[in-house]
Amino acid sequence: MKAIQFTDYGKITNNIIISEINKPTLANNEVLIETYAAGVNPLDIKIIEGQLKRASKFKLPSTLGHDVSGVIVEKGDNVTDFNIGDQVFAKVNKMGTFSEFVAVNQNIISLKPKNTSFEEAASLPLVGLTAIQAFKRGNLKANDKVLIHAGSGGVGSFAIQYAKAKGAYVYTTTSTANVAWVKELGADRVIDYKTEDYKTIVKDADMVLDTLGNQYTEDAFRVIKKGGKVITLVGPVDEETANRMKLNTFAKLYLAWKRRKITKQIKIKSAYYSLLLMRANLKQLNEITSLVEAGQVKTSVDKVFPFQDAINAILYVKEGRTKGKVIIKMK
Repeated sequence: MKAIQFTDYGKITNNIIISEINKPTLANNEVLIETYAAGVNPLDIKIIEGQLKRASKFKLPSTLGHDVSGVIVEKGDNVTDFNIGDQVFAKVNKMGTFSEFVAVNQNIISLKPKNTSFEEAASLPLVGLTAIQAFKRGNLKANDKVLIHAGSGGVGSFAIQYAKAKGAYVYTTTSTANVAWVKELGADRVIDYKTEDYKTIVKDADMVLDTLGNQYTEDAFRVIKKGGKVITLVGPVDEETANRMKLNTFAKLYLAWKRRKITKQIKIKSAYYSLLLMRANLKQLNEITSLVEAGQVKTSVDKVFPFQDAINAILYVKEGRTKGKVIIKMK
């Protein structure tokens, strides 16, 4: 079967190939999904460029991709929840969805929303699970004031809709070109970062969902209230997460030094700060299905690229100007 793989760390154009690889062999609790569509994420860029090289050990060449939607064509002996022919979607635990077939544990897949195409369904798992887990980590409640950075991106566009479905007041940042579209997603106050400074607009927020990192992570503490929360996807590793990662003492000391400015801000604001490491979760994937079928969350697909043009799909995501998700159409 064909798969899109990266052969080494570094420049995308030098290290992406279409390979012939073996079809997966199923474990008893797995299903074989024929891939119809796969989502491209900034995470894929980080992996190719080697930003996660130390944290993740990949045997090269390695097949890319985390989001999948498709049809079950085989199932293991212990699979009872699904049947051959079921249309499903999932965020896989490792990688491998940029391929014609992928083997996935039945415990992390869900029937795709009935009112979506395969391309639309493939846009949902990673960004949806990320947003849900971030807000659960921050204990989002109705009437909370939330700042979501990069509202036109994959995570941002889902997070806006999810937070509104939960009754929150949503601030979000985006560029001039996307202001009208992001308003349509339901944000209460859309901040055009090219003409406005969000730090003068957002005051006493209950939570910031930091999707950008660097100075944005530090500045998040300027706009939250006393006792507020900063949930980051890209900022420094907090102590709790470092413990969950079972890092050695030297690594923990190094990470403590790297987040020293954050630690100071946490103390000043009596704030809660956490780096989210998203995980596959069936209950939350089913929640995504329910929200989409109920019309509370709409899919956001920017562009669909054919399988043969996967490298341009990846390069397009690297530009950082996507309006929703980018999809590779496999079938």
